[in-house]
Amino acid sequence: MAGGSFDETFFAISWPTGEFAGMGLEGQIKLGRRNELAAIKDIPERKARYDQLVANAYDWSRALNAGTVFEVDDVIDPADTRKWIVMGLDSSPPVIPRAGKKHAWIDTW
Repeated sequence: MAGGSFDETFFAISWPTGEFAGMGLEGQIKLGRRNELAAIKDIPERKARYDQLVANAYDWSRALNAGTVFEVDDVIDPADTRKWIVMGLDSSPPVIPRAGKKHAWIDTW
């Protein structure tokens, strides 16, 4: 994906169906809103509030939202994926030839 950071990549793109969130959204709601949900004693009401929070989280994590705050460079049509990959590979700097061994020592572990 982004190699752990959006700051070190050559480019970051997404399809419109992409989702950007710190973890699975259902788990995020269960953990992050645990106290709020536990305070609702009526089970159907708690489930309805949980469903509403999950729906809001899915709406917020859409790739189009990530594109508007510059977390990704572009939200692309899936048909353009190959073009973007080739463009990214062409824009990467050449590999510096290695002089000597890859590792100066052998790890015996």
